[in-house]
Amino acid sequence: MNKLRSITDEIGKAVMGKRDVIRLLVVSITAGGHILLEDIPGVGKTTLAIALSKTLGLKYNRVQFTPDVMPSDIIGFNMYNQKTQSFEFIEGSANCNLFLADEINRTSSKTQSALLELMEEGRYTAEGVTRELPKPFVTIATQNPFGSAGTQRLPQSQIERFMVRMSMGYPSKEAEVEILKGAKSNKLDILENIMTSGELLEYQNMAENCFVKDNIYAYIVDIVDATRNDPDIAIGISPRGSIALLKMAKANAVYNDRDYVVPEDITDIIKETASHRIELSAEGRAKGLSESEVIMDIVGSVRIKG
Repeated sequence: MNKLRSITDEIGKAVMGKRDVIRLLVVSITAGGHILLEDIPGVGKTTLAIALSKTLGLKYNRVQFTPDVMPSDIIGFNMYNQKTQSFEFIEGSANCNLFLADEINRTSSKTQSALLELMEEGRYTAEGVTRELPKPFVTIATQNPFGSAGTQRLPQSQIERFMVRMSMGYPSKEAEVEILKGAKSNKLDILENIMTSGELLEYQNMAENCFVKDNIYAYIVDIVDATRNDPDIAIGISPRGSIALLKMAKANAVYNDRDYVVPEDITDIIKETASHRIELSAEGRAKGLSESEVIMDIVGSVRIKG
């Protein structure tokens, strides 16, 4: 039985009407990536992250980012112990398996950079000593829409460190009725642990070893190349983005009980994996286009060979 699908079903008990979002979240973690949830407050981003930690059996920490959160709060620091008359290292909040960085765009650039370095390297250096983060390590960062009071936009080079960027959006009318009916109870309490962290590492290894034919590699490169030559795009997908598309496609195959990648694995994940990796040109913005629309237009125009 595919436990990745079971996790999607289990989280769906607490997060109503968002199966596609949950599925993509599970695929992203299987790919070994980090997730950026960009949405308005109150739609369930924190609930989704906590539900994920419970079903996966992961050690979970959450930090509400504010301008006064320091890098040492994330990575840790040395503190003098008067009893032992020596310095002791106090672990930072990111020393866990699943780290929820709430409202990452409300903190300083220095703190943002410290977290993004952790995400990239899987290790950190504090007080001259390099330490490894636990495995698996996943960051789910949330940010409010740009223009909200007290927010500052992440640089494009840092946004690209996230495997996917996605939005939960408002629930459907039917889902919101169910939310209201269950408002008195805590849905998170009913969730069961489906998988251990060790099993998650096994699924990540399965995804890494998924078979990919040459025409699938070429299909990814053709899509990426098209973003670099589209007049509506000023900056196209980088090689890092190409690798992210491949990893997500492999993880999507594993989610669908396959050990090989098909073209649909790419089209299933490309909007959320690629849209934050491009910047629209003045021409594209003048047309009122969104990054997602441009990406999907390109996908519709590129044909797989062979």
